[in-house]
Amino acid sequence: MAGNVIGRLPYYQVESDRHRANLFVVLVGASAKGRKGTSLGRIRSIVKVADELWSGDRIKSGLSSGEGLINEVRDPVEKYNVKEKQSEIVDPGISDKRLMIIEPEFAGAISVLERHGNTLSPQIRRAWDGDKLSTLTRNSPLTATGAHISIVGHVTVDELRVRLSRTEMGNGFANRFLYWLIKRSKELPFGGDLTDSEILRLGERLKSVIDRAKPIGRVEMTDDARSKWAAVYPALSAGKPGLLGAVIARAEAQTVRLALIYSLLDGSDRIDLPHLEAALAVWEYCELSAAHIFGDAVGDPVADDILRALRAAPDGMTRTDINNLFSRHQSSSRIETALQLLATTGRARLKTTQSGGRPSEVWFATGR
Repeated sequence: MAGNVIGRLPYYQVESDRHRANLFVVLVGASAKGRKGTSLGRIRSIVKVADELWSGDRIKSGLSSGEGLINEVRDPVEKYNVKEKQSEIVDPGISDKRLMIIEPEFAGAISVLERHGNTLSPQIRRAWDGDKLSTLTRNSPLTATGAHISIVGHVTVDELRVRLSRTEMGNGFANRFLYWLIKRSKELPFGGDLTDSEILRLGERLKSVIDRAKPIGRVEMTDDARSKWAAVYPALSAGKPGLLGAVIARAEAQTVRLALIYSLLDGSDRIDLPHLEAALAVWEYCELSAAHIFGDAVGDPVADDILRALRAAPDGMTRTDINNLFSRHQSSSRIETALQLLATTGRARLKTTQSGGRPSEVWFATGR
């Protein structure tokens, strides 16, 4: 939230790309009991003290289309008045280009990406990059320049695994998000004891930091941070295979954005060693979270569906069971290819039993 309130003036430049303080984050709980909403409420109360107008007007939800996203940060619209023979503004647009999107049901937002003609995915990718957002609608085209958009989504592990398609994993949508596994740390039947005075103190302190950070332009690294960055960069930039590799492919960029926000919150206009080390620690946890969520995925949708079913069947599944899994909408050759992929990658094993006639075939998930 602080990164969004600060706005788009501060940036760290890599080649021609400017990385700003906007993050896309998915909070992934094992179930609906992760207390994701509770964490949001605590932070929101503090940020409200720091910037009440932003808190009241620039937090939105309901991601459903690219046009809807652009509309929340749209530019003014002018049209030529033939009668008056001059241009006039017919829509003043949105003057505050900061936008914080909170999606408590992120699975629903993901599901619309597969709809034919839906432009949400490419617009989200452009928003992370800081590019101009636009539609090609002939009758009512929308544009948004200088938008500063951040996203926090809430989802369970199972929902994320099921909903996020291989297309979005491969086209750069998935790796623009940080994935954080979360869980409730303790049971508090009467809630926490954060007092109003403490919320006010934290909010005023945050406001002071934000006010200092807003006008900062280009941020660079100190010599200590540069040395550390040179040492860790090869590992961060090294490609990893499979779907996990696609999901964490922006490790360097994500780490830089985290370090930028840490430096700004520390009241500094330079990324120092502690800021970078903090960012690396957060990224390490995000990478481990992504490995837990996506690391065992094969990348073949049929094979992944079979693997999930095998893991839920300790007694194994016959070929008939597997065929029924797809309601016989997959051909035998397609299923055979998927099974062989699972076998060669060590994720499933075949057990055949001779019974006098045709051998019976049962497939089991391995412990991998």
